[in-house]
Amino acid sequence: HPDDENTRLLSYLANERKLRTVYLSITRGDGGQNLIGKEQGEELGMIRTRELLEARKVDGAEQFFTKANDFGFSKNPEESFTIWNKEAVLADVVYTIRKFRPDVIINRFPTTGEGGHGHHTASAILAVEAFRAAADPLRFPEQLKTVTTWQARRIFHNSFIPRGQPQKDMSSHLKLDVGAYNPLLGISYGEMAAASRSMHKSQGFGVASSRGLSIEYFNKLDGDTNVTEIFEGIETGWNRIENSGTLSVLILKTEQDFDAAHPERSVSSLLEILKQIRKIDDAYWKEVKTKEVTRLIAACAGLWMEVNAGSYYSSPGDTFAFTVSVISRLMPAIKLEKISLNNWDTLPQLDLTKNEVWSMSKKLVLDKQTPYSNPYWLNQSHEPGMYRVEDAKKTGQPWNNDFPEAVIQLNFNGELLSFTVPVTHKWTDPVRGELYRPFEVLPAVSINPSEKILVFTEAENKTLNVLVQSYTDSLSGTLQINPPAGWSVIPGSFDVNFEKKGSEKSFDFVVIPPKTVKNSDAKNVSLEITFKTKDNQYNSRITRIAYDHIPPLVRISTSNVKLVNVDLKTPAKKIGYIEGAGDDVARCLEQAGFDVTILDDHQIRNTSLAQYDAIVTGIRAYNTIERMDAWYVPLMKYVENGGNLIVQYNTSNFLSSINSPVGPYPFKITRERVTVENAPVEFEDPSHFLLNYPNKITQADFEGWIQERGLYFAGELAPEYKSVLKMNDPGEKANSGSIIIAQKGKGYFIYTGIAFFRQLPAGVPGAYRLMTNLLNAGK
Repeated sequence: HPDDENTRLLSYLANERKLRTVYLSITRGDGGQNLIGKEQGEELGMIRTRELLEARKVDGAEQFFTKANDFGFSKNPEESFTIWNKEAVLADVVYTIRKFRPDVIINRFPTTGEGGHGHHTASAILAVEAFRAAADPLRFPEQLKTVTTWQARRIFHNSFIPRGQPQKDMSSHLKLDVGAYNPLLGISYGEMAAASRSMHKSQGFGVASSRGLSIEYFNKLDGDTNVTEIFEGIETGWNRIENSGTLSVLILKTEQDFDAAHPERSVSSLLEILKQIRKIDDAYWKEVKTKEVTRLIAACAGLWMEVNAGSYYSSPGDTFAFTVSVISRLMPAIKLEKISLNNWDTLPQLDLTKNEVWSMSKKLVLDKQTPYSNPYWLNQSHEPGMYRVEDAKKTGQPWNNDFPEAVIQLNFNGELLSFTVPVTHKWTDPVRGELYRPFEVLPAVSINPSEKILVFTEAENKTLNVLVQSYTDSLSGTLQINPPAGWSVIPGSFDVNFEKKGSEKSFDFVVIPPKTVKNSDAKNVSLEITFKTKDNQYNSRITRIAYDHIPPLVRISTSNVKLVNVDLKTPAKKIGYIEGAGDDVARCLEQAGFDVTILDDHQIRNTSLAQYDAIVTGIRAYNTIERMDAWYVPLMKYVENGGNLIVQYNTSNFLSSINSPVGPYPFKITRERVTVENAPVEFEDPSHFLLNYPNKITQADFEGWIQERGLYFAGELAPEYKSVLKMNDPGEKANSGSIIIAQKGKGYFIYTGIAFFRQLPAGVPGAYRLMTNLLNAGK
């Protein structure tokens, strides 16, 4: 997963040993929890992907992925491989090895299960199999059209002792001190690693810097010889390339002559090195080193190039304006030969004046066939375990290629060099200063309904607001909703006209459910919302994700609204909600007809909490809100006076400690969970009021759940607590900690690890009925 990489080792290998180093993450982390916002699933995977890329900018390694989807916690590799297509994931790992051609492969986790997560163990198993398969022309022969077979020299497990585990004997392992200090960078690799790892903000992985000795251990799993150092006997210099003696001499002299105060004096030597690199026969290293030396020449010359678009987006077929700017800050007489962009060329044929910006502005029409800026792995529907990507060349690619992008050709004393420059948008924020964002290619119109699901608890109409946003000028069309059988919508459509792009209009539709309301069956029914123009029909919802530590992200998905009928009774109506790490539970309760108030410090300490039928804390509230300790007394008084407090899951581990009491009586938050979403559920006391009032809970209420039953269950309960449900994953003993309840005074306290934060936004009817019963405890 993202955040599993050893950033100390990556930092050391890439910067101290100066080795081309890559981290292959099997998944994009889609199934994790989100500490910084409400995104789940695919959109969380987008965030975690970009966090990995930001981490790699810090430590200097590269980043690859497979098409495997993180479907949530897995307890063993067997379970992982029942959901992943093992052969398909193995093919992606093999392709990455063949494309990257590593000398050494290092596993982060063991093959024997101590990694604690089925995905972790599965990744190690895949790597060991791929080590030999990548060299076998009979394995995945279709790949050999674009890559060649490759046998790495050896594969290791980067052994470590999990937190809280006893020290084990590492005397048989190879050792490597990765804690060196780099005087040129003015930073140690422990400091660099901490900055890299702290980019995983959505997972709460900010860490402190370490300095000094830092030993990593390695156990060889397969390979050529018994060795005393992980790169022993591996040639990492130019001697590995035939007929490269001239290159070695040139490089040594260029290094010796380098003047840090005048790097431009090395450009002529670097150009000669580039000429020699272009003559070598090894196509792989020719490509890698040509790119590296070209970047080095640009750096030594003080080159700066950008293509700045006037707007951060455009639609296919529209005109977009941009400005090309080029400056050589250290060298005179570099000739600007040619600029190419989106099937347009220009030939300036001029000498750049040292330290003077040359620029030109232009307007172009974006080709009508230009693909949208949606993450490429989300362009097609997919199975729970694997994303679908038709273009095999994109295998492993972390993100979309920049598009559009310009190619700027410069002439250095007769030597032509081409530089690829992405189109970006630049602006100045009055607080944050100059900022850049990627240029986006978007549909002409975005259809954003106010809700992703509509929950109907009785046969009453609901109003759905639809926001229509134009991303092009002079757009006219018809906005309409196509309801499923038995449902109706008033009005059926609206005629819409936009003069300018960036405009938006809002429309209200009344959705009328069938006369008889019953629990939804296994079939999902949805409203299909479309915008029809004379020439096209659009069904796109544009979702934006914005956090300061990653670039702005855009997701383009279909604009449908799921419809859920729930047979739901509830005397409780008024709910107070304390927001935690980020979930949509409060909004889902509003959908179900509850009056929800988001509670803050002032309301909890200075207003009467007795007005609320129940108070609910969001996920990980006790991990993320410092004031929970101060709120313990008023919340307990609320319970004693007849209130009902429901605490959703929190974590208690080395990442997220709890520094305040939670319930009226002691209990422990464990790491126990049930990961199989259709695991059987047993009612410990079928007569308990949580299972009977106001809704009769049956086994049917546990059908259609997604990803998991629950996580971080309660354990070591004080005798005052009563358990309500038992559940377990296959082969494990039943666990009673998913819902616990205790009476305190006139009221009730409930802790639940049930994954309501996943089930309610997914529109699972039984989860709504069960949560409603918790909200009505004691009524």
